[in-house]
Amino acid sequence: MKGHNRTSMQLAWLVFLITALFKSLATGEDGPVTVSLDDCIIRAVKKNFDVAVQVQSCLLANVAVTRATEKFVPTLSFDFYEDNNNSASYSWIEAEDISSSAARTYSASVSQAIPFGGSLSVSLGTGWNSSNMRFQTINPRYSGLLSFSFTQPLLKDFGWATSRKEILVARNSRDIAENDLKATLLQVIYTIEQTYWELVYRIESLNVKRQSLKLAEDLLNKSLKEAEIGTLAPKEVISAQAEVASRKADILQAEMLVRDSADALRGLIGLPFEKDAPDIVPADKPTFTKCEIGLDAALSIALRNRPDLQSSALGIKNKELDFAYAKNQTLPSLSLNAQYWSPGLSGDQIVYLNDNPLTGVIVGRIPGGAGQAIKDAFRFKHRNWSVSLSLEISLTAILTRAALAQAKLSLDQEIIRMKKTEQDAVIEVRAAVRAVQTNYERVNACRSARELAEKKLAAEEAKLKVGLSNNYFVLNYQRDLAVARTEELRALIDYALSLSQLDKAMGTSLDKRNIKITDAAEAGR
Repeated sequence: MKGHNRTSMQLAWLVFLITALFKSLATGEDGPVTVSLDDCIIRAVKKNFDVAVQVQSCLLANVAVTRATEKFVPTLSFDFYEDNNNSASYSWIEAEDISSSAARTYSASVSQAIPFGGSLSVSLGTGWNSSNMRFQTINPRYSGLLSFSFTQPLLKDFGWATSRKEILVARNSRDIAENDLKATLLQVIYTIEQTYWELVYRIESLNVKRQSLKLAEDLLNKSLKEAEIGTLAPKEVISAQAEVASRKADILQAEMLVRDSADALRGLIGLPFEKDAPDIVPADKPTFTKCEIGLDAALSIALRNRPDLQSSALGIKNKELDFAYAKNQTLPSLSLNAQYWSPGLSGDQIVYLNDNPLTGVIVGRIPGGAGQAIKDAFRFKHRNWSVSLSLEISLTAILTRAALAQAKLSLDQEIIRMKKTEQDAVIEVRAAVRAVQTNYERVNACRSARELAEKKLAAEEAKLKVGLSNNYFVLNYQRDLAVARTEELRALIDYALSLSQLDKAMGTSLDKRNIKITDAAEAGR
């Protein structure tokens, strides 16, 4: 019976555990969510709306490149024509009663733009014509025509870069869009690090305040006991009680700030805001390792890696292309046109009496098909060619040259803008390097101050035990220690943020975090 009871209890305990597990899964009560800084950055890269907008810009830029290259895709064209005419005959030489004719033509052509601004086209056509007019020697007639045409501008619109301007500009614009995406990712990464470390600071600051409250409560309990036995004045108890109340108020404020920072991080990484959503607990702590990079090295790295500088250089290339194109458009339009064509002809040959069509007496007919006309065209039986030059002079390009002046001013403006971007980059890098160096020294100074505050509090507590001090001095030293610990923590966080700012200023955050442009593709979906 005893064993049966033990088995029943084990089964009941197992059912309780299973029920609790399913309840936990159903309600989502999984406890706090521990997140690392790398996890937060990856989630933000994939969920951030600013990143999503830039991803769409990159996709649009890729489409623009494809559209620009369509200029050199061959063009196919097909034509069909049919005609049937009937009219009264007013001459017996033409026809007896009704003059009628019918025609039908088919043609196909391929045209291709060539890299230096010209175009080349090949066309093939065939036709059929029939008439009841007298004295015809071939009726119906079949025609064929193979034609080659070439047009090349020699001044205006001539040149490799001129004809491919839209493609070159589109490619540069695509690279600019990618650099803009990199710049957005750099800012998102820094924002995540800033928010993450701020949450860490507020959590640790809350812990410091709780430790300070614990010290004040211990001192209050000690004071109450001493007051009961009459060895401590009542005013000492009041001062300890006031300090405990003040520190509890500080904790309430600190807890609110922790929740605010957690919500800010939650929004950046796309976690839910439900009422029963789990708390966020940072897994990383700020490290303290000296950064050895110097100003010259940091500037060199920044000039190579910063996406805004790369975008400025590409912007100048686009303006140079615009200026070269505008300069080319001021030239006269001189075009070389060449054509080579080969016609073919066949049909039913009409045989007249005595081989004289004027007799009007048809004695026979030699049939001929449309294929012979096409064969004659491909065999170049009848060769024809033409060459021409055409010149067109625009008075606007000679007199005003406004487009050229506008392009030159845009180029000069872009060069100035790049110099300003370089200047801003230098200022940002110098400030970032200076902040790293300063915050490193701050950590050392704050650490020494905290250690001295601990020693001062320990010495004052020792004096209190032997009656050489009072609660007022001990509470002050406790407060000084809490401030010193908070300032040391602030210095550590600021040092971590200054390192992040330096990575952003040098444009190395993506490489350091091993983040690729493709990682942001999910944000654009």
